[in-house]
Amino acid sequence: MKNDHDTLQRFLFEHTAIRGNIVNLTNTLQLALNKQHLPTGLKQALGELMAASALLTATLKMNGSLILQLQSKGILKLLVVECNATFGIRATAKWSGDVKDDQTLFDLLEHGQFVITLDPKDGGQTYQGIVPLEGENISAMLENYMLRSEQIDTRIWLCYDGNSAAGMLLQKLPEASHQEINHEHHEYDDAWNRICHLAETIRDKELLDLPTETILKRLFHEEDVRLFEASNTQFFCSCSRTSVASMLRMLGQDEINSILEEQGKIEVNCDFCNAHYRFDPVDAAQLLASDTSTKLNSNVH
Repeated sequence: MKNDHDTLQRFLFEHTAIRGNIVNLTNTLQLALNKQHLPTGLKQALGELMAASALLTATLKMNGSLILQLQSKGILKLLVVECNATFGIRATAKWSGDVKDDQTLFDLLEHGQFVITLDPKDGGQTYQGIVPLEGENISAMLENYMLRSEQIDTRIWLCYDGNSAAGMLLQKLPEASHQEINHEHHEYDDAWNRICHLAETIRDKELLDLPTETILKRLFHEEDVRLFEASNTQFFCSCSRTSVASMLRMLGQDEINSILEEQGKIEVNCDFCNAHYRFDPVDAAQLLASDTSTKLNSNVH
Protein backbone atom coordinates (compact mmCIF):
# COMPACT_ATOMS: atom_id res chain seq x y z
CA MET A 1 0.00 0.00 0.00
CA LYS A 2 1.21 3.47 -0.86
CA ASN A 3 0.28 6.64 0.90
CA ASP A 4 -1.90 9.23 -0.75
CA HIS A 5 0.99 11.48 -1.73
CA ASP A 6 0.78 15.25 -1.33
CA THR A 7 -2.00 15.23 1.23
CA LEU A 8 -2.44 16.45 4.77
CA GLN A 9 -5.03 14.85 7.05
CA ARG A 10 -6.20 16.12 10.42
CA PHE A 11 -7.46 13.77 13.13
CA LEU A 12 -8.86 14.13 16.62
CA PHE A 13 -8.95 11.80 19.62
CA GLU A 14 -12.55 11.76 20.79
CA HIS A 15 -13.28 12.64 24.44
CA THR A 16 -9.81 14.16 24.85
CA ALA A 17 -8.32 17.52 23.95
CA ILE A 18 -5.67 16.02 21.67
CA ARG A 19 -5.43 16.56 17.93
CA GLY A 20 -3.05 15.45 15.21
CA ASN A 21 -2.03 15.80 11.58
CA ILE A 22 -0.21 13.55 9.12
CA VAL A 23 1.36 14.85 5.90
CA ASN A 24 3.09 13.26 2.92
CA LEU A 25 4.95 15.32 0.32
CA THR A 26 6.23 13.82 -2.92
CA ASN A 27 5.47 15.91 -6.03
CA THR A 28 5.34 18.99 -3.79
CA LEU A 29 8.82 18.22 -2.49
CA GLN A 30 10.32 17.41 -5.88
CA LEU A 31 8.91 20.51 -7.58
CA ALA A 32 10.17 22.71 -4.75
CA LEU A 33 13.68 21.27 -4.43
CA ASN A 34 14.61 19.90 -7.87
CA LYS A 35 14.65 23.42 -9.34
CA GLN A 36 17.67 24.15 -7.16
CA HIS A 37 21.16 22.66 -6.90
CA LEU A 38 21.14 21.56 -3.27
CA PRO A 39 23.58 19.32 -1.35
CA THR A 40 22.00 16.11 -0.02
CA GLY A 41 22.09 17.17 3.65
CA LEU A 42 20.32 20.44 2.93
CA LYS A 43 17.71 18.69 0.78
CA GLN A 44 16.90 16.45 3.73
CA ALA A 45 16.67 19.41 6.12
CA LEU A 46 14.41 21.33 3.72
CA GLY A 47 12.26 18.24 3.13
CA GLU A 48 11.70 17.81 6.86
CA LEU A 49 11.03 21.54 7.30
CA MET A 50 8.51 21.45 4.43
CA ALA A 51 6.63 18.62 6.14
CA ALA A 52 6.81 20.48 9.47
CA SER A 53 5.49 23.69 7.88
CA ALA A 54 2.37 21.89 6.63
CA LEU A 55 1.81 20.19 10.00
CA LEU A 56 2.04 23.48 11.88
CA THR A 57 -0.02 25.44 9.34
CA ALA A 58 -2.84 22.93 9.83
CA THR A 59 -3.02 23.94 13.53
CA LEU A 60 -3.45 27.65 12.76
CA LYS A 61 -6.59 29.68 12.16
CA MET A 62 -5.03 32.15 9.77
CA ASN A 63 -5.46 33.10 6.13
CA GLY A 64 -1.83 33.82 5.51
CA SER A 65 1.60 32.20 5.52
CA LEU A 66 3.77 30.42 8.04
CA ILE A 67 7.50 30.97 7.45
CA LEU A 68 10.12 28.76 9.12
CA GLN A 69 13.73 29.95 9.04
CA LEU A 70 16.95 28.45 10.34
CA GLN A 71 19.59 31.18 10.49
CA SER A 72 23.25 30.47 11.17
CA LYS A 73 26.68 32.11 11.16
CA GLY A 74 28.34 28.92 9.95
CA ILE A 75 28.67 27.57 6.39
CA LEU A 76 24.89 27.41 6.26
CA LYS A 77 23.45 30.92 6.31
CA LEU A 78 19.73 30.31 5.88
CA LEU A 79 17.10 27.64 5.39
CA VAL A 80 13.63 29.01 4.69
CA VAL A 81 10.29 27.32 4.07
CA GLU A 82 6.98 29.09 3.49
CA CYS A 83 3.57 27.40 3.66
CA ASN A 84 0.32 29.25 2.97
CA ALA A 85 -3.18 28.51 4.28
CA THR A 86 -4.00 26.23 1.32
CA PHE A 87 -0.75 24.24 1.81
CA GLY A 88 1.14 25.83 -1.07
CA ILE A 89 4.79 25.34 -0.06
CA ARG A 90 8.14 26.68 -1.26
CA ALA A 91 11.67 26.32 0.15
CA THR A 92 15.27 27.41 -0.41
CA ALA A 93 18.70 27.52 1.23
CA LYS A 94 21.72 29.84 1.23
CA TRP A 95 25.25 28.80 2.16
CA SER A 96 28.85 29.87 1.59
CA GLY A 97 31.74 27.69 0.51
CA ASP A 98 31.62 24.01 -0.37
CA VAL A 99 29.08 21.71 1.21
CA LYS A 100 29.78 17.98 0.87
CA ASP A 101 26.90 15.58 0.27
CA ASP A 102 27.70 13.66 3.45
CA GLN A 103 27.50 16.76 5.65
CA THR A 104 24.32 17.02 7.69
CA LEU A 105 22.44 20.14 8.71
CA PHE A 106 24.14 20.10 12.11
CA ASP A 107 27.61 19.98 10.57
CA LEU A 108 26.87 23.33 8.92
CA LEU A 109 25.20 25.25 11.75
CA GLU A 110 27.03 27.71 13.98
CA HIS A 111 25.38 30.12 16.46
CA GLY A 112 22.03 29.36 14.90
CA GLN A 113 18.53 30.52 15.71
CA PHE A 114 15.03 29.43 14.76
CA VAL A 115 12.68 32.12 13.44
CA ILE A 116 8.97 31.45 12.99
CA THR A 117 6.89 34.14 11.29
CA LEU A 118 3.12 34.28 10.90
CA ASP A 119 2.19 36.64 8.07
CA PRO A 120 -1.61 37.16 7.97
CA LYS A 121 -1.60 38.63 4.40
CA ASP A 122 -4.92 40.35 5.14
CA GLY A 123 -3.79 43.45 6.97
CA GLY A 124 -3.44 41.73 10.34
CA GLN A 125 -0.38 42.03 12.52
CA THR A 126 2.66 39.95 11.63
CA TYR A 127 3.96 37.77 14.49
CA GLN A 128 7.56 36.62 14.78
CA GLY A 129 9.16 34.36 17.36
CA ILE A 130 12.94 33.86 17.64
CA VAL A 131 14.59 31.18 19.80
CA PRO A 132 18.03 29.53 19.98
CA LEU A 133 18.36 26.16 18.28
CA GLU A 134 17.75 23.50 20.93
CA GLY A 135 17.57 19.80 20.08
CA GLU A 136 19.35 17.15 18.08
CA ASN A 137 16.99 17.27 15.10
CA ILE A 138 14.39 19.52 13.47
CA SER A 139 11.53 17.78 15.29
CA ALA A 140 13.08 18.48 18.70
CA MET A 141 13.82 22.11 17.74
CA LEU A 142 10.17 22.69 16.84
CA GLU A 143 8.88 20.89 19.93
CA ASN A 144 11.09 23.10 22.12
CA TYR A 145 9.90 26.19 20.27
CA MET A 146 6.22 25.30 20.72
CA LEU A 147 6.68 24.57 24.43
CA ARG A 148 8.84 27.61 25.26
CA SER A 149 7.24 30.24 23.02
CA GLU A 150 3.65 29.07 22.72
CA GLN A 151 3.30 26.96 25.92
CA ILE A 152 1.70 24.20 23.85
CA ASP A 153 2.69 20.55 24.31
CA THR A 154 3.53 19.25 20.83
CA ARG A 155 5.20 16.12 19.50
CA ILE A 156 6.49 15.95 15.92
CA TRP A 157 7.92 13.08 13.85
CA LEU A 158 9.61 13.90 10.52
CA CYS A 159 11.30 11.79 7.86
CA TYR A 160 12.79 12.07 4.36
CA ASP A 161 14.03 9.38 1.96
CA GLY A 162 15.36 11.40 -0.99
CA ASN A 163 12.08 11.11 -2.86
CA SER A 164 9.41 12.07 -0.32
CA ALA A 165 9.06 13.72 3.06
CA ALA A 166 6.44 12.89 5.66
CA GLY A 167 5.51 13.89 9.16
CA MET A 168 3.10 13.45 12.05
CA LEU A 169 2.14 15.96 14.73
CA LEU A 170 0.31 15.46 18.02
CA GLN A 171 -0.77 18.45 20.06
CA LYS A 172 -2.73 19.29 23.18
CA LEU A 173 -5.48 21.71 22.26
CA PRO A 174 -4.32 24.98 23.84
CA GLU A 175 -7.67 25.91 25.40
CA ALA A 176 -7.83 22.62 27.30
CA SER A 177 -5.06 23.43 29.75
CA HIS A 178 -7.14 26.24 31.27
CA GLN A 179 -10.51 24.53 31.58
CA GLU A 180 -10.36 21.24 33.36
CA ILE A 181 -10.52 20.70 37.10
CA ASN A 182 -7.78 18.67 38.76
CA HIS A 183 -9.42 15.28 38.25
CA GLU A 184 -9.99 15.92 34.56
CA HIS A 185 -6.50 17.33 34.27
CA HIS A 186 -4.99 14.03 35.46
CA GLU A 187 -7.12 12.08 32.98
CA TYR A 188 -6.06 14.48 30.28
CA ASP A 189 -2.35 14.03 31.08
CA ASP A 190 -2.80 10.25 31.18
CA ALA A 191 -4.36 10.32 27.70
CA TRP A 192 -1.57 12.55 26.37
CA ASN A 193 1.17 10.34 27.80
CA ARG A 194 -0.53 7.16 26.52
CA ILE A 195 -1.07 8.48 23.00
CA CYS A 196 2.49 9.85 22.75
CA HIS A 197 3.85 6.52 23.96
CA LEU A 198 1.91 4.70 21.23
CA ALA A 199 3.02 7.20 18.60
CA GLU A 200 6.68 6.60 19.49
CA THR A 201 6.44 3.19 17.78
CA ILE A 202 5.97 4.79 14.32
CA ARG A 203 8.68 3.94 11.80
CA ASP A 204 9.87 6.23 9.00
CA LYS A 205 8.89 3.71 6.34
CA GLU A 206 5.33 3.58 7.68
CA LEU A 207 4.99 7.35 7.63
CA LEU A 208 6.37 7.51 4.09
CA ASP A 209 4.52 4.55 2.56
CA LEU A 210 1.22 3.88 4.32
CA PRO A 211 -2.16 5.64 4.00
CA THR A 212 -3.06 7.80 6.99
CA GLU A 213 -5.99 5.58 7.95
CA THR A 214 -3.71 2.53 8.12
CA ILE A 215 -1.15 4.40 10.22
CA LEU A 216 -3.81 5.49 12.71
CA LYS A 217 -5.23 1.95 13.01
CA ARG A 218 -1.77 0.51 13.62
CA LEU A 219 -0.79 3.08 16.22
CA PHE A 220 -4.08 3.81 17.98
CA HIS A 221 -6.37 0.82 17.40
CA GLU A 222 -7.77 1.02 20.94
CA GLU A 223 -8.38 4.80 20.77
CA ASP A 224 -11.47 6.52 19.39
CA VAL A 225 -10.00 8.55 16.51
CA ARG A 226 -11.95 10.80 14.15
CA LEU A 227 -10.22 11.32 10.77
CA PHE A 228 -11.10 14.38 8.71
CA GLU A 229 -11.10 14.81 4.95
CA ALA A 230 -7.70 15.21 3.31
CA SER A 231 -6.31 18.51 2.04
CA ASN A 232 -3.95 18.62 -0.93
CA THR A 233 -0.46 20.12 -0.74
CA GLN A 234 1.36 21.64 -3.71
CA PHE A 235 4.43 23.57 -4.68
CA PHE A 236 3.55 27.23 -4.96
CA CYS A 237 5.84 30.22 -5.48
CA SER A 238 4.34 33.68 -5.07
CA CYS A 239 6.99 35.44 -7.14
CA SER A 240 5.82 37.38 -10.21
CA ARG A 241 7.06 40.09 -12.53
CA THR A 242 4.84 42.52 -10.62
CA SER A 243 6.37 41.62 -7.23
CA VAL A 244 9.92 41.85 -8.66
CA ALA A 245 9.05 45.25 -10.16
CA SER A 246 7.85 46.42 -6.75
CA MET A 247 11.13 45.27 -5.21
CA LEU A 248 13.12 47.15 -7.86
CA ARG A 249 11.13 50.35 -7.22
CA MET A 250 12.20 50.12 -3.59
CA LEU A 251 15.85 50.27 -4.72
CA GLY A 252 15.22 53.76 -6.08
CA GLN A 253 16.10 55.54 -9.32
CA ASP A 254 19.81 56.03 -8.59
CA GLU A 255 20.41 52.34 -7.85
CA ILE A 256 18.42 51.22 -10.90
CA ASN A 257 20.31 53.63 -13.17
CA SER A 258 23.63 52.46 -11.72
CA ILE A 259 22.83 48.80 -12.52
CA LEU A 260 21.72 49.72 -16.05
CA GLU A 261 24.90 51.71 -16.68
CA GLU A 262 27.04 48.79 -15.56
CA GLN A 263 25.12 45.87 -17.09
CA GLY A 264 22.73 47.35 -19.66
CA LYS A 265 19.84 45.45 -18.08
CA ILE A 266 18.52 44.23 -14.74
CA GLU A 267 18.21 40.46 -14.22
CA VAL A 268 16.61 38.83 -11.19
CA ASN A 269 16.34 35.11 -10.44
CA CYS A 270 13.87 33.76 -7.88
CA ASP A 271 15.72 31.67 -5.27
CA PHE A 272 12.65 29.48 -4.73
CA CYS A 273 11.53 28.53 -8.25
CA ASN A 274 14.46 29.72 -10.39
CA ALA A 275 12.15 31.91 -12.49
CA HIS A 276 14.12 34.53 -14.44
CA TYR A 277 12.98 38.15 -14.75
CA ARG A 278 14.69 40.60 -17.14
CA PHE A 279 14.18 44.36 -17.28
CA ASP A 280 15.78 46.36 -20.11
CA PRO A 281 16.20 50.18 -20.01
CA VAL A 282 12.70 50.69 -21.47
CA ASP A 283 11.17 48.41 -18.79
CA ALA A 284 13.11 50.26 -16.09
CA ALA A 285 11.90 53.64 -17.38
CA GLN A 286 8.31 52.40 -17.22
CA LEU A 287 8.90 51.17 -13.67
CA LEU A 288 10.17 54.53 -12.54
CA ALA A 289 7.45 56.39 -14.42
CA SER A 290 4.71 54.30 -12.78
CA ASP A 291 6.33 54.88 -9.39
CA THR A 292 6.31 58.65 -9.98
CA SER A 293 2.69 58.47 -11.12
CA THR A 294 1.69 56.61 -7.96
CA LYS A 295 3.38 59.21 -5.77
CA LEU A 296 1.68 62.06 -7.65
CA ASN A 297 -1.72 60.43 -7.28
CA SER A 298 -1.21 59.86 -3.56
CA ASN A 299 -0.27 63.52 -3.12
CA VAL A 300 -3.44 64.61 -4.95
CA HIS A 301 -5.61 62.56 -2.62
